[in-house]
Amino acid sequence: MADREKKFLLHPHAAEAWRKMKATAKSQGIELWLVSAFRSIERQNRIIEKKKKKGIPDRDIFRVSAPAGFSEHHSGRAIDISTEGYTALEKEFENSEAFQWLNNNASVFGFILSYPRGNEYGIAYEPWHWLYKR
Repeated sequence: MADREKKFLLHPHAAEAWRKMKATAKSQGIELWLVSAFRSIERQNRIIEKKKKKGIPDRDIFRVSAPAGFSEHHSGRAIDISTEGYTALEKEFENSEAFQWLNNNASVFGFILSYPRGNEYGIAYEPWHWLYKR
């Protein structure tokens, strides 16, 4: 669900940086949509339990979902981003102009790509997941 349809919670500094980044991108012809932001420990537990009920093995779950209590989303500084024409939370986002724009500009606003390919944490590559680090 894009930010046009839902309200999200973020740390105040991350929220301000997100608003500035989104506005700057838009002024350059790039649409950025917020898909996910703050997530409670309880919500993270529900996400994991839903995957377990589907029969997904723990090793596969924890390559894409942090255990409750360890998600960057708990901090209110992590955001998941998408754009028009791309399915949210899918690797295909890396092919978008929005992703290219983020790679070139997100750091100016204090955001980093948390889980690039081959990251040290062993977490699956997530081109949509950005963390505010200031």
